[in-house]
Amino acid sequence: MFEQVINILFPVFALAFVGFAVGRWLKPDFKPINQINMSVCIPALVFASLATMPLDTEQLPLIYASLVAILVPGLLMIPICKYIGLNFKAWAPPHMFRNSGNLAIPLFTYTFGDVALAPAVLLFVMSACVHISIGLALLSKGNPFKQIFSMPVFLAAALAMFLNLSGIVVWNPLIEATSLLGQAAVPIMLLSLGSQMVNLRLSGLKIGLLSTLQSIATGAVAFAIIYWLIPLPTLHLQMMVLFTMLPPAVMNYLFAERFEVEPDKVASMVLFGNFLSVATLPLLLIFALSL
Repeated sequence: MFEQVINILFPVFALAFVGFAVGRWLKPDFKPINQINMSVCIPALVFASLATMPLDTEQLPLIYASLVAILVPGLLMIPICKYIGLNFKAWAPPHMFRNSGNLAIPLFTYTFGDVALAPAVLLFVMSACVHISIGLALLSKGNPFKQIFSMPVFLAAALAMFLNLSGIVVWNPLIEATSLLGQAAVPIMLLSLGSQMVNLRLSGLKIGLLSTLQSIATGAVAFAIIYWLIPLPTLHLQMMVLFTMLPPAVMNYLFAERFEVEPDKVASMVLFGNFLSVATLPLLLIFALSL
């Protein structure tokens, strides 16, 4: 079990380390690179995923469960941030939008087999959709709707959903092209995140530990609600144990930098949160498999 988790996490940390080395010795400016990623690669990834995602009413309980897993931690962070004196815009999104892509999808398929691939992709797509709508609204300044509707990632998601739900078949070479372009999104995010490690200090570990504890606690509450209120088959219930308590998604850092919402602190939450998952994920897997 431990070796399996290491095998999944190693590529994530390997790319982050390469980003750290690049930031430490080459000292490039990642802002234009991140802008290209936000405007081109990530929208391509979202479009390719949504346009080909099978949607039917049988998946509604899992969709409801995913919304609970995403929104409940955000609601719980409102009183927590007020009580401790934290910036809600910086601290809430990492607990809402977790590493449901490059970590969760291989984790689900390695643990439960190929039967888990379709629901794993659905959970990733749901998280991405809420992130580029509600998540961007939380971070944006001024009129959030104006900023959201002008974001390429939102336009790509809206177009893909329209094509999918209307039954229009997208030309396969176009899907292949956007999928190929989208494959660059996650590596670029990890390199950019790793470069931010150059600015990390010991205080970042404290932030990472606090964020991880909050993430597990708020995720556990969300899972309890799902367990008692939403009827799910055993496989989906086991997957929700992990989905509700995964470490933060790398995209949280990218959005925090884009909107200038304490990106250094968010980088600490993402980096240390994913690092500490080496210890938390085996325990969560043991619990999930016991259901």
